[in-house]
Amino acid sequence: MGTSRTLTNEELSRLQATMLEMMVEFDSFCERFDIKYVITGGTLLGAVRHGGFIPWDDDADIAMTRPEYDKLKRHSKQLKSSTLFFQDHSLDEEYLWGYGKLRRPNTKLVRAGQEHLTGQTGVFVDIFPMDDIPGCLPFQILNYWSFTVLRKVLWARVGARDEDVSFCQRTVFRALNCIPANFAFFLVEKMIAAVSGGRSGLVHPWSRPLWSRGNRLGVPLHAKYGMKKEWFVERKKFEFEGVKLWGSEDADGFLRYCYGDYMELPPKSEQKPVLLYSSVEI
Repeated sequence: MGTSRTLTNEELSRLQATMLEMMVEFDSFCERFDIKYVITGGTLLGAVRHGGFIPWDDDADIAMTRPEYDKLKRHSKQLKSSTLFFQDHSLDEEYLWGYGKLRRPNTKLVRAGQEHLTGQTGVFVDIFPMDDIPGCLPFQILNYWSFTVLRKVLWARVGARDEDVSFCQRTVFRALNCIPANFAFFLVEKMIAAVSGGRSGLVHPWSRPLWSRGNRLGVPLHAKYGMKKEWFVERKKFEFEGVKLWGSEDADGFLRYCYGDYMELPPKSEQKPVLLYSSVEI
């Protein structure tokens, strides 16, 4: 593993400018093919609190329901250009994550510890498909932890080499690494199909822990394992760095679920990029 570091201020500025260009191009693409997306997570927080990127944020997040994500995959060839392409495991088998990414060609942005992965790299914007969850709480819990295990199977390609985790954890990851990634994705597809179109009114990003992970914000148990589907369906435009992008109409409800008092800035010591990279070309 090479030397890892956070981005310099100049690199962060270039990265945010590049991600903005990518999101604007993606917005036009979605208008063309009637694909409904929302900016989400820290990107929506930035829109509401800062009118654009959180000044120290070094990634961007988009979300959409599973049917919209499937529509995106069907039209993904139309998205490929000299400035943007879409990456997903179904399109790039060397890409191991359960969510998609918009990528900028001819750039490089390699996360520390992932140098050995062979999927295409570059400046990215994450795109999370939001999947229905069961209506019954015990099945929601079973569903959530089943996906957690499958995430660990995929992450094992990184975790098995991570010297910052304990020997026992590396041993578990090495065992999980023996399970083929395609088998894990096969199980994921079956589990998603089993509850697709459910009436719970809740969705989750199977490929990531919920933003309320650990329940630090005291989210009630009946809401802990899924987010309101309406947050990803009912939309309005938000001002974002001088352009208009779609976000959740109930941004306040979503952001309170994720962050609590979201208008309060974190301590000054935390207002800095946190992701570590070993190779950067923007």
